[in-house]
Amino acid sequence: MTVGSPRTRAERKKQELRREIVEAAFECFTERGYHATGIADIAARLGIGHGTFYRYYENKRDIVDHVITDLIERVVASLTAENAPEAASSLADYRRQTARIGDALTSVFGSDPRVARFLVLEAAGIDADMRERVLDFHEFAVGLTAGYLEHGVDIGYLRTDLDIASTARAINGMILSGVLAALREPDPAAQERLGTAIRRVMYDGISAPPKGGNVTG
Repeated sequence: MTVGSPRTRAERKKQELRREIVEAAFECFTERGYHATGIADIAARLGIGHGTFYRYYENKRDIVDHVITDLIERVVASLTAENAPEAASSLADYRRQTARIGDALTSVFGSDPRVARFLVLEAAGIDADMRERVLDFHEFAVGLTAGYLEHGVDIGYLRTDLDIASTARAINGMILSGVLAALREPDPAAQERLGTAIRRVMYDGISAPPKGGNVTG
């Protein structure tokens, strides 16, 4: 037995219980609604005592804060290495990169549709502070997208007169629409078609090509 392995096992068990608490909480939120759900409901769902719950989370709102923090960390983690802004050096690179990012974001937001539904549709209604946190998350996402556009303008594969901030918001609006569509129709084929349509608007716009021209998807 290696030194430290008991601690590793304990940490794994701790992380597993944290995930189980989140799972149980969102099951209760889905069934009862956030405001009607009590700590007793979450604890009963897991068969644990109140004291055990409070060793991991301060209250049910703390769970939502942790879920948003985890979501941000997972989004950021998906935008490293070959998906980092500086990794693209041409429009062809950028096309391939955005396709990979789209797949990564689908994985992040689609890992638990109930969490995505709650954060997109319900979290802002918890209280004023949570509404600001949700809005801050959207601003954070706009900033990430703007970084890719700015790099493309600097390198020269995106047009120099691009309104970076407004374009970033427009792109993120399409992505948010994709998340909402997936909540209603969680079909991978439909999501792939929507992702292709979003990238086509990003690259080519929606105007018809010149006569005899060709637009790639």
